[in-house]
Amino acid sequence: MYKLLSATPSPYARKVRIALQEKGVPFELVTENPWNSDASTPGCNPLGKLPVLILADGGTVYDSAYILEWLEVRHPCPALFPADPEQRLAARRLEVLCDGVCDAIVLWLMESLRPASQRSQPWQDRQVRKIEGGLAGMARLVPNDAEFSVGDAFGLGDIAVGTMLGYLDGRYPALNWRPLYPALSERFDRLHQRAAFRDTVPVPQIMEAGVV
Repeated sequence: MYKLLSATPSPYARKVRIALQEKGVPFELVTENPWNSDASTPGCNPLGKLPVLILADGGTVYDSAYILEWLEVRHPCPALFPADPEQRLAARRLEVLCDGVCDAIVLWLMESLRPASQRSQPWQDRQVRKIEGGLAGMARLVPNDAEFSVGDAFGLGDIAVGTMLGYLDGRYPALNWRPLYPALSERFDRLHQRAAFRDTVPVPQIMEAGVV
């Protein structure tokens, strides 16, 4: 059985948890905070980042995008990557965009945790522009009248969109994106009718420097 090193608020780890559950792949969830000094993450991923999939032989697979691709090769059914090359590229484009928004949210959040006298407002403003631009870009790419984000089946695009919007809700509620993008709001709510989304709702964690 696999083990998944995960942080509960992480949208990247959530993508992997959703994929594992949708594919019916059994795994043991190991929750830790990579910021803490006693974290085992650096011993499993040279970059010290979560998530990390630990294999039965002790090998590791890391970076959420690569883990999802690895799982698609090792556990192809049900498929989460579209078979059509153009749709596959469209799904990967959504993933890159959504991961970029999540990256900007992390950078904005970490800057906000610094003492007020040490914060860079231009830096935070730059991250906000990335968040707002990425959200607008995603709204243009996701068809309003389609059940799924890409193609005619649930897959990578839906996982990327749903996890990003969930992270945005929890980490940057000041944006209040729902009235701006009602079609995305409806899509987000539909995605959370799936058990894999309901079972992986992000929650805060305690780290040595405080709650994140």
